Amino acid sequence: MTRRLIEDWLPVMEIGIESLRERTPMTPFPAPNRLHVWWARRPLVASRAAVLASLLPADADKKKFLHLLGIHGDPVATRRKIDKAKKTGENLGTNIYGYERAFSYIPSDKDKEWLRYETNRIKFKNPIVLDPTAGGGSIPFESIRLGFATIANDINPVASIILKQTLEAPIKDGLKVLEEYQRISKEFIKIAEPKYQGIFPAEPNNNKVDGYLYARTIRCPYCEGIIPLSPNWKLAPDGTGVRLKPDVNKRICEFEIVCKSKDQSAGTVSRGDAQCPYPDCNRVVSGDEIKSQAQAGEMGDQLFAVAFKERIVSTTKTGKTKEKWERGYRAPLPSDDNSAEIKAKLEEKLIDWEALDFVPSESVPHDINDDRPIQYGMPLWRDLFHPRQLLCHGISVEVFRELLEKEEAQGTLDEATKSAFIYLSFALDKMLNYNSRMSVWMPTREVIANTFNRHDFAFCWSYAEMSPLITGSGYDWAIEQTGKCIEELIELSRPDIDTKKTNSKSKQLQLLNTSSFTIPNITITNDSGDHLSHLEYKSVDAIVFDPPYYDNVMYAELSDFFYVWLKRTAGYVYPEFFTRQLTDKENEAVANPAKFQGEKGAKALATKDYQERMASIFAECRRVLKEDGILTLMFTHKAQGAWDALASGLLEAGFTITASWPVNTEAESSLHIKDKAAAKSTIFLVCRPRPPKSEEDNVYWEDVEKDVAKAVRKRVQEFQKYGIKGVDLYLSCFGPALQELSQHWPLTRGTPKAQPKAKQKSKQTSLFDEFDPYAVTPEDALDAARREVKQWRMEQLLGTKRQTNLDPITEWFVLAWDAFEAPRFPYDEALRLARVVGVDLDREIVGYLAQKQSSDLILWDSSQRAAKASLGSPDGSRSMIDALHHAANRARSNGLEAAKKLLESNQVDKNPDFQTALLAVLEVLPVSSTYTGFTEEEGEVAEAAKDFDVLESLRRLAFSEKVPQPKQLELWLNIQIA
Repeated sequence: MTRRLIEDWLPVMEIGIESLRERTPMTPFPAPNRLHVWWARRPLVASRAAVLASLLPADADKKKFLHLLGIHGDPVATRRKIDKAKKTGENLGTNIYGYERAFSYIPSDKDKEWLRYETNRIKFKNPIVLDPTAGGGSIPFESIRLGFATIANDINPVASIILKQTLEAPIKDGLKVLEEYQRISKEFIKIAEPKYQGIFPAEPNNNKVDGYLYARTIRCPYCEGIIPLSPNWKLAPDGTGVRLKPDVNKRICEFEIVCKSKDQSAGTVSRGDAQCPYPDCNRVVSGDEIKSQAQAGEMGDQLFAVAFKERIVSTTKTGKTKEKWERGYRAPLPSDDNSAEIKAKLEEKLIDWEALDFVPSESVPHDINDDRPIQYGMPLWRDLFHPRQLLCHGISVEVFRELLEKEEAQGTLDEATKSAFIYLSFALDKMLNYNSRMSVWMPTREVIANTFNRHDFAFCWSYAEMSPLITGSGYDWAIEQTGKCIEELIELSRPDIDTKKTNSKSKQLQLLNTSSFTIPNITITNDSGDHLSHLEYKSVDAIVFDPPYYDNVMYAELSDFFYVWLKRTAGYVYPEFFTRQLTDKENEAVANPAKFQGEKGAKALATKDYQERMASIFAECRRVLKEDGILTLMFTHKAQGAWDALASGLLEAGFTITASWPVNTEAESSLHIKDKAAAKSTIFLVCRPRPPKSEEDNVYWEDVEKDVAKAVRKRVQEFQKYGIKGVDLYLSCFGPALQELSQHWPLTRGTPKAQPKAKQKSKQTSLFDEFDPYAVTPEDALDAARREVKQWRMEQLLGTKRQTNLDPITEWFVLAWDAFEAPRFPYDEALRLARVVGVDLDREIVGYLAQKQSSDLILWDSSQRAAKASLGSPDGSRSMIDALHHAANRARSNGLEAAKKLLESNQVDKNPDFQTALLAVLEVLPVSSTYTGFTEEEGEVAEAAKDFDVLESLRRLAFSEKVPQPKQLELWLNIQIA
C-alpha cells in the first residue's frame, strides 16, 4: 500500500482561505458556478486539493503542491492583515494577496511533468478519477484541469447536462463552440425581437425598465377589498419605498413612491397572515384563508411599482456630451395594465404550444417535500410564472426550436453546434431563474434576485418581472453572461487557447491546431451512483466526491423547475438525458420524508433510506476502486444524524478511514449580520478498502472508546489552531472519532447498552431491526467525540486551575453559545448537546431558557426571559444562569447599581459558582458594539450582545479582582490600541 499525501498532510488553513477568497462577493464566482444553477458546489481550489493530494505520494514536495494549487504566496499572513485592517480601517490597496485567486491558475507543462513523475513513483501510469455524484462538477472539472482521465456521473439529468457543458464542450470544442454560440444567439435575438413586440407597453421618455414589481393579492373576506400582499414596501436602501392609498369605495389600493422610510406603508403580511389595509376594516386574514383562496384560483397579482433607468445627457466644460443612466421608481400607470391583452394572446398561443409541447404541462408532484407551490395555488410547474412571464418564456422555446430545426434541415448540426444550442438553453434557463413569481426585488442592491436565492420553494408575496428584450438586459444580459462563462471555461481548461487574442478566424484555427495540449479522457454518465455498470472491477485509482447532504437539499425536486423547460429545449438536442416526465426522486440518495408520505415514522424511514442508498453507492465504489486506491469524501453537514448515516454506509461497504481534515470552505458570516448557526467547514474523509479481519479478533467498544477520546483530544488542539471553532470544532472531531472506530470495525460491546426509551406517541422503534444491546454504531463514536470536545472547551473557557464547575443548565447554555455562535440552531443538535451535559432539554431548557420553533431552538436573552416570566430564582438556586440573567435584566432596565444590589441582597455576589458562571458567559456571548465598533443589527443576536454589555460592565464594577477580563474581549481591545 502506498501512503498518500492527503493521509499525512493537508494545508487546511491555506485551502480554507483560498476557498473563501474564491467565493468573495467582491469578485465574480468561477465560471462553473455561474453557468447554470446547481444547489451545492465545492470550491475549485478545495476540489483540486482533494484530487491532487489523493494521487500524490506522502513524501511529495509540499511547496510544489501549493504552487500547483495556485497558492503563490502566504494567504494565512495576508488574512491576518486583512482581519486587522477591517477593524482598524487601514487601506491595504487592491492587490492584497500579491497573486490571483488560486482557482484561476492553470497548471503549466512543467507542473504536469512533475505531476506525472510523482504519480509514476507510486505506479500510476494514467490515473483514473471517479466522481459518482458529480452534481455541478467542481471535482471532475479540477481533475480534468490536472490532466487526469475523469469519470463524472450523476443520477439527475439536469446535473448531467451541466456536467457535459462544463467538462466536455469547452475542452473538446474550444473556440468553435464559442463561435457557434455567438452566431446562433444573434440569430435568436433577431428572430425573437419581432415576436415580443407589443407585449410590454412603451415606457415614458424611452426609459429602460429594470423590473415590474408585483404583489400577490387576495380578497379580504370581511370587506371584499383587494389586499396587495408584501412583508414591506422598501425599494432602495436610501429610504425610497411605496405608500399604499387604499380606496374605500373601489376597495382597491393605489400606490405612490415616497423617499423616506418613515413614509412607507407597513407590510400587509407577516408570519403567513395578512393585514387588511383599508381603514374601515383593518382586520387580520389568516394564513389558512390565504391558502384557501390561492388553491381556488383566486389569488391575483397587482403591479405596485416600476423600477427604471433614465438617460441623462449633460455637457462637459469642453463641450462634449456625457451620458449616464440614473435609476428611478414610479407608481403604476393605467397604460401599464395590458393583462387582458396578454391573457388573450397567451390563450391563443397555448392551443399550438400545448400541441407542439413548447410549454410545461407537468404537475408539481403532490408528494413533494416542499409543497408550497401547491399550497399557494400553483399546481402546475408553469404556474410559477406570471402570464406575461409565461408568454415570454414560451416564445423563447418557440424560437429555440425554430432555430434548431433550421440547423437540422441544413445539415450543419455538428457536435460544436449542438453544444452551442445547449448553452443557449442555459441562457434561457437564466431568464427562467430571474423571471418567475419567486424572483424578488432586492432593495439592498436594487436588483432582481434569482428564484433560488434559497434552496427551496419559499413562497414570495411580492416579486419582480424582467422584460426580455431591453438593450443590455433580459436576453441580451442572459446570453452575454452565458457567453462569458463559455469563454472563461475555455480559458480555464485549455491552456493552449488565449481567447483574448483571437481577433480573427485564422488566429482561432491556428490556436485550435496547437499540438502541445492533450485532451484527457472524459466520461460523463447519467446513472444511479450505485450502478456504474460501464466501469470494470478494480479499475479506478481515486474516487473523490461530495455526497448528497442528507436532508439539506432535495436536488431532484428543485431541479424539476428547470427540467420541465430543458426537456423542451436541450432535450431536442440530447434526448437521452430527458426520458422521464420529471427527475428521478425514487432512487435519489437524500433523506426525503416525502417518499414515505402517509407512513408512520416518515422521517426515520427517510434516514434509513438515505443510509441504505449511500451504503449501496459506497459498495459500488468499493467494487470499482483498486486495492491500493483512495476514496476521499468532502462532507458539510452539522447534523449528527447525517454523519451517522454516512459513516454507517462507509463501514458497511468495507471502508476504513485513514485520515480526516476540516477545511473552512463556506462563506463567512458574522454574528452581527447573521443569527443562525451554520457549519462552515467541509470535512475531508480519506478512506481505504478495509482488509479482512479474523473472526477470532474480538474488539470491544469499551476499549476503543478510550482511544476515540484520545484521538479527539489530540486533534482538537490542532484543529483549533487552524481557526476551526464553534459548531465546526465539534464536526471536525467527528473525523478522528470515526477514523479510530473504523480501524477496529466491526466490534461489539462487552457490557450491554440500556434500551433507549421510545418517544411518546411514536412507533418508530418498531420500524427497524430489533434492538441489539451489544451493537456498536458510528453514533457511539460521534457522542464520544462530542463529550471530549465539550470537556476541552470547558477547560479552555474556565481555565484548568479554576476550582469550581458550572451547574448543568448553565453549562448547556454556555456550550450552546460556544458551539453554535448564534441564538438559533437545530433542535436535534441542542438535544445531543443536552445529553452530553446531562440535562433534560424539554423539561429543563425549553420554556425556561429557550423556545422550540419548528425544527429549531431559539435561546432567550435576559429581557425575553423576564417578559416570559421564566427567569427562575435570582439566588441561582436552580441554576446560576438565572442569577446572571436577573442581574443583566435589572442592569438593562434600572442600571448597574441596581443590578449590583440585587446580587448582594440574594447573597450570590461572593459565590465562587456565580463568578465562574459570569466568566464563562462573558466568553461566549456576542461582543457588543461598545467594544467592536460595529453597529448592531436588530434581532436575537443584538439582544444577547446587550446582555454581554451590561454583564461586562458589572464585572468591571464589582468583580474585576475575582473575574478576569474575557479573552474574547482582549482581541477587540488590542486592535483598538494597535
